[in-house]
Amino acid sequence: MYALAATAAGVGVLVLAQPADAKIIYTKAKKFIGRNSTLHLDLNHDGIPDFDLKDTYRTYSYSCAGELAVAADRQKNAIWGHTVRSQGYASALYANVQIGPKGHFVSRGEMAAGSFTGGDRRASASGAGPWDDVKNRYLGLKFQIKGETHYGWARLNVSVQSHGPANVTATLTGYAYETVPDKPIIAGKTKGTDVITVQPASLGHLAKGASAVPRWRAKPALQATQ
Repeated sequence: MYALAATAAGVGVLVLAQPADAKIIYTKAKKFIGRNSTLHLDLNHDGIPDFDLKDTYRTYSYSCAGELAVAADRQKNAIWGHTVRSQGYASALYANVQIGPKGHFVSRGEMAAGSFTGGDRRASASGAGPWDDVKNRYLGLKFQIKGETHYGWARLNVSVQSHGPANVTATLTGYAYETVPDKPIIAGKTKGTDVITVQPASLGHLAKGASAVPRWRAKPALQATQ
């Protein structure tokens, strides 16, 4: 009986230890970012936005311009990117890129822009930026959880209409983060024994705030993908 009790206790210790193992929390999404709107991205579902994806649109006498940019919403958070003449740009990473301490990060990054000039002048249009008309590209993200650095990614499709209204629109199709501090994450990884897939929190859970997140995570919607 003592041996059985000791074995049971050992199993209990193993079960309790599992959450401390390396895990990737992946959230499915389908969120549209349209003209003059902002999407607040909360990577770890604690009720506090980590990054802002902002779409702006401006009109002038004979022209219009649209722009999509991403900015860190909290101190020490950052986006994988580069700087040109003091201007930050967010990199449009391909799948399987390792996002971690070796990456170059900026606090704010331009993603894509479109412009159109018409009227009584010669019409001209242009699209620019690393996210100009791309699909299934990834933002590399670095953010803080309780003072510790974690890495994650967000997958987006971006469309630049560089004629007529010159709209820049995007769709967020998923995002993920690594639960172990300072551990790199692979862009686009959504399957494996170390991946947990969750559904976005319902409006009810969001209304209740961060205190409702643990109960929501405990529901059947939280499951490992094989």
